[in-house]
Amino acid sequence: MNRVKIYTTKVCPYCNAAKNLFKKLNVDFEEINLDDDPDLRAKLSMENNGWRTVPMIFINDKFIGGFDDTNKLYKEGT
Repeated sequence: MNRVKIYTTKVCPYCNAAKNLFKKLNVDFEEINLDDDPDLRAKLSMENNGWRTVPMIFINDKFIGGFDDTNKLYKEGT
């Protein structure tokens, strides 16, 4: 089974869209809120080619990207 982690913030519509997509697909995920952890957000950005926006989605510890990237993979059947 794939392990999914979604790094989010509270007011992010794309974060909600990503969570809703995984819920629709019955895929369990771990949500990590970055609102109160700017150091973790900076670390994740540095480790992932400067990615700065949320959601930051990881599947099996591999960085996938954000909602648009994840939704594209879903539509491609990946």
